[in-house]
Amino acid sequence: MSKVKVMDTTLRDGQQSLIATRMKTSEFSDVLGTFDNIGFYSMEVWGGATYDSCIRFLDEDPWERLSVLRKGLKNTKIQMLLRGQNLVGYRHYSDDVVELFIKKMADYKMDIVRVFDALNDIRNLEKSIETAKKYKMEVQAAISYTVSPVHNLEFYRSYAKELVERGIDSICIKDMAGLITPKQAYELIKDLKSNFNIPIQLHSHNTAGLADLSYYAAVEAGVDVLDLALSPFAMGSSQPALEPFNHSMEMGLDGAGIIKLVDHFWKVRKNHAADDVNMQSINSKMLLSQIPGGMISNLVSQLKQQKAEDKLDLVMEEVPRVRKDLGYPPLVTPTSQIVGVQATLNVLTGERYKMITNEVKNYMKGEYGRSPAPVDPQLLKKALGDEKPITHRFADDIAPELEKARKESGVLALTDEDLLTYVLFGEVGKKFLTKKYEKEIKVDQDILKKYKNEEVSIYPV
Repeated sequence: MSKVKVMDTTLRDGQQSLIATRMKTSEFSDVLGTFDNIGFYSMEVWGGATYDSCIRFLDEDPWERLSVLRKGLKNTKIQMLLRGQNLVGYRHYSDDVVELFIKKMADYKMDIVRVFDALNDIRNLEKSIETAKKYKMEVQAAISYTVSPVHNLEFYRSYAKELVERGIDSICIKDMAGLITPKQAYELIKDLKSNFNIPIQLHSHNTAGLADLSYYAAVEAGVDVLDLALSPFAMGSSQPALEPFNHSMEMGLDGAGIIKLVDHFWKVRKNHAADDVNMQSINSKMLLSQIPGGMISNLVSQLKQQKAEDKLDLVMEEVPRVRKDLGYPPLVTPTSQIVGVQATLNVLTGERYKMITNEVKNYMKGEYGRSPAPVDPQLLKKALGDEKPITHRFADDIAPELEKARKESGVLALTDEDLLTYVLFGEVGKKFLTKKYEKEIKVDQDILKKYKNEEVSIYPV
């Protein structure tokens, strides 16, 4: 076995999977120097959930967080997870928004962009791949891994070929629900390595207890990089823990530094007990529900808010039924939320599809891309009536958004970064920016509202 490299996920997927992405920048900024000396190939530090959580829950600017990370990690490649045409949001955005977002990432010296599409629809990745290459970033394309009657070795090989033809630098098998078995991991990685001269990386979750075994099989198959997390934010619905892999496979990482970080992050995790998934063991039910690790914590949190925690098992049973009805989409943002919310509604209302969310309707219209298998025709008829789904790239229908947003946002978006927050997160973004500018430049929002249709200057008060 050749020496395998490590991408650390602690600051992104690790905390997302276990504490609903509630870690504050102040909780890790002082130990970035220690991270930087461990010897990781790269660190995943940014993505949709971190951006969302910063503005929705933490009252932090995600771009300021990225700046802190870049300054603290001088010797380690940093990377982010990008949802293709969805960027870090939950819908498709216009191409000019994609262009500006990726340009800003390059400005902040992002090294690697891991780009994926929930439906493995290449059309939803073309713009982000092209733009990231334009700005000289390393592009890693992720295959959204799932198990269904239509997802097999031939499917993944064909999709990998499409990605390689677009000039990507590496491929990640993104097993967000922890479904891949050792046999499947070995066969898929062997196949990709034999067909494509490109590094292969494996990302999985230990939700169902398979990931450790599958990682070992992946190493035997010649995988180049494994996604691991420090033990305080590993296992359960997160990635396998770094420490045993470093020890048993002699990865050569700084053991003393790892111990220091482990001690630090156990304290951090205790700070977030209210949002902790508290998963004490594996959950083999995930092999059927296929709920991804990053979704578990949020699903539990949402059911708590509805005082319906006792319905979790019923929701998990309903998820694969909804997924089948929708043509077996891999469950990863945004499709995991689309399927998960609809399944929850089906359970809480006591009637399947009594209420159909707008997101499910938009999915069936083709606005998220091509479904892997046909949607159930009866459900399609109930949701859309006689309306025909589109068959082209939906982003082609989206008019440029930036110029309009600049005019609408006014003093709420004085920088490109703020403009992106405004466009990407709608009312949540506006609320964050309003609070930010009230604090920073003391804009009187009451005056702003009073004169919003007039050509006046709003001075600090």
